[in-house]
Amino acid sequence: RPVMALLAAKLLMFLFVISGRSGSADALDNCVFLGEEEKNSLYEDGDVVVGGLFPLHYIFSDYSDSGLHISRALRWMQTMTFAIKEINQRSDLLPQIKLGFHIRDSCDDIPVSLRASLLLVNGQPESVNGVESLGKHNGCAAINRTVSSIIIGDAASGVSMALLRSLGSFHIPLVSYFASCSCLSNQREFPTFMRTMPSDTFQIRALARLVSYFSWTWVGVIGVESDYARFAIQLFLQESVQYGVCAAYTYFYPVVLSQHALDELMDVIQVIMNFSSESEMQGILREVQRRNISGLQWIASEAWATAKSLWEKSADLLMGTLGFAIRRAVMIPGLKQHLTSLSPSHIHESAFLAEFWEETFKCRLNGSVNSHSHGVDSYLDRPLCEGTEDLGDVYSPYSDVTQLRVSYNVYKAVYLVAHALQDMSNCNVGKGPFLNGTCADPKNFKPWQLIHYMKRANFSSLGEKINFDQNGDPIAYYDLLNWQKRPDGSLHLVKVGFYDASMLAGRSLVINDSAIQWPAGKQAFRSVCSDSCPPGSRIVRRKGEPICCFDCVPCAEGEVNSFECLRCSEDTWPNNARNLCIPKTIEYLSYHEFMGILLCVASLLGACLSISIIATFYTYKDTPLVRANNMELSFLLLVFLVVCFLVGLLFIGRPSDWLCRIRYPAFGISFALCISCLLAKTAVVLMAFRATLPGSNVMKWFGAKQQRASVLLGTAIQVLICLIWLLTSPPQATGNTHYHSATIIIECVTGSEVGFWCVLGYIGILACMCFVMAFLARKLPDNFNEAKFITFSMLIFFAVWVTFIPVYVSTAGKYTVAVHIFAILASAFGLLFCIFAPKCYILMLKPEKNSKKHIMQRGK
Repeated sequence: RPVMALLAAKLLMFLFVISGRSGSADALDNCVFLGEEEKNSLYEDGDVVVGGLFPLHYIFSDYSDSGLHISRALRWMQTMTFAIKEINQRSDLLPQIKLGFHIRDSCDDIPVSLRASLLLVNGQPESVNGVESLGKHNGCAAINRTVSSIIIGDAASGVSMALLRSLGSFHIPLVSYFASCSCLSNQREFPTFMRTMPSDTFQIRALARLVSYFSWTWVGVIGVESDYARFAIQLFLQESVQYGVCAAYTYFYPVVLSQHALDELMDVIQVIMNFSSESEMQGILREVQRRNISGLQWIASEAWATAKSLWEKSADLLMGTLGFAIRRAVMIPGLKQHLTSLSPSHIHESAFLAEFWEETFKCRLNGSVNSHSHGVDSYLDRPLCEGTEDLGDVYSPYSDVTQLRVSYNVYKAVYLVAHALQDMSNCNVGKGPFLNGTCADPKNFKPWQLIHYMKRANFSSLGEKINFDQNGDPIAYYDLLNWQKRPDGSLHLVKVGFYDASMLAGRSLVINDSAIQWPAGKQAFRSVCSDSCPPGSRIVRRKGEPICCFDCVPCAEGEVNSFECLRCSEDTWPNNARNLCIPKTIEYLSYHEFMGILLCVASLLGACLSISIIATFYTYKDTPLVRANNMELSFLLLVFLVVCFLVGLLFIGRPSDWLCRIRYPAFGISFALCISCLLAKTAVVLMAFRATLPGSNVMKWFGAKQQRASVLLGTAIQVLICLIWLLTSPPQATGNTHYHSATIIIECVTGSEVGFWCVLGYIGILACMCFVMAFLARKLPDNFNEAKFITFSMLIFFAVWVTFIPVYVSTAGKYTVAVHIFAILASAFGLLFCIFAPKCYILMLKPEKNSKKHIMQRGK
């Protein structure tokens, strides 16, 4: 089977090369140096040779910054060689096995990558014309190289998918250091794939939370027409819905940007989240600058979030860019020295290293195979390299180890392979994981056996715990980077937050807002289709438009919120901002407010005046004036007036059920007592003068007992009415919100309107009877009877209560109560002053008139 697999790989490589030459010959010639095969790759033999694919070049196009990409990717490649050499020098890891490497250029292109991968797994050199050499090659014997049973690569998701589909039948493990497409997590389709790069599933969650954090609900999403961008954008559109984020547009542009494609892209570009690689971004940025478009907020995917090469020509355009980058290694000990240890004597080992040397120092090496010309000067016009050049004297992304992100992923990928081989070496025969407990030979294993151990790898690297889930994906951790400009104009990638997928959802994203530098002249960028609805309004979706586009409609009275109008409970009401329900204002006539204090003072003043008159009458009880005016009824009337004044206090303060059931009967009974006394006094005056007629004996039927009985009888009817009212439908305290929605009026409801008006009506009947009798006695001697004063008091009483009725019905809340108290006090004061003020005047100021003779005189 291994022989058949090798023959199949050779045949597939042969067919691919033959067909590929006709379809993409120009692309391959531009990317791969044909000629000296041993210099077009980097190879070191070992017991196990690890294959490597790195995008050291781009395919040429008219509108992308194509060609050399070697500085950054060369560092990734050199990190792989450094890790392998470091492992070979360790005594605690694979002490009996030497690792080798075979590295080729993938050119970030699927056809080139497939060709390079087949060369890796085949182990044979490439011919000059695309056909495998069977004998001599440029006068030398063909170089037989050890087959690579595992490949570390590629950087691009689309390329990795193509490699897996082509090499899947050989079960060759592929460990990517930069392919992040979530589609690669499908273990059924790609069972031999692993990566040290987190899946886009986590990056998309982080990006969705990022735009939601800054309230960017209206964003444009673009990406290169590739599996990586398509899956990433599809995931973002699904994830962003949870945060109320919409895509203003989605646009896919071709890998090779034509002018027409750029024109279409520029028509939609505004606020951009771009899922593409560094190479496509260069062409887009050039066109954005040509059209003088500025003030854009770029959101970078991890594919270009740390691509410093973009800054050189687009610093002003990219300032303020935010993007998630994969976790950075603080330092890989010894890597800096390894990268800068290149010298002219070593660079001839590989065309990659030679090209890098020439492009870095702008010189030519003797015997160079560099057929490219980068820069303004012509390659042939460059001076010869002197051999004294030193990488420590110049800056290059190649030797910059301040942002070891992808390089760290490469480093971890190599150690993943090493630990898998170590676990394979530790296998005990008879207890192995394979058929009948067998173990695999670390120096002669089958690829599917290695992938078994890789899936179960668990190790530490530079203090970080490395493990993988069931899909072969590592635990996701991203640094949130902000592109900031240093005073010298150089790029400063500032970490302003992070996303840790291992943390709880609410805490996974942490952002330091104050550390962010926004695009020139802007604060935090706002990108919304519709502004948030103000408090007190609700969202109404626009038909046929995304959920982020809506209109705002005011909420109904008593409702709050800015998404859905929610009605406040019965005892709450919206605040002024209409975003929160607060307790309603409680209203009742209180002792602490001015109106309550005023009425309370008036009630107490009336009661005190009545008591003082009682005291005065008691002092002068033996005088003719007091005796002549039915002293007993006068004292009863004064006592009942005191009660009437004090009843007004029952209407002040917070109502309760028991207070409500006291105040109305107390009001009705106290006034019934007063009017009954007045009625009895009027009847006595009238009957007294009727009794002076010859033969009249009416006074014997209206003596003191009958007078008291008449008062009790008149009051008893009112007591009966009140008793029936309390037993059937008593008054009770309630909260009234009908008059003022934001106010709860605590008031006493009568329970039975019939009961209330019966009490009031009965008082009116007594008052009418009293008024009629007083009117009939109006012509009696002025100095003796008080019928005239009772008439005046009844007129005041009628005036007060007739006015009370419409005012009482038309007012609400504490003002209704105040009107009721005012009516009580006004009628009580009317009775007090009209009836007793003249008598007090004589008693206190005109004592000479307080005589029987004066009283018996007839008025003139």
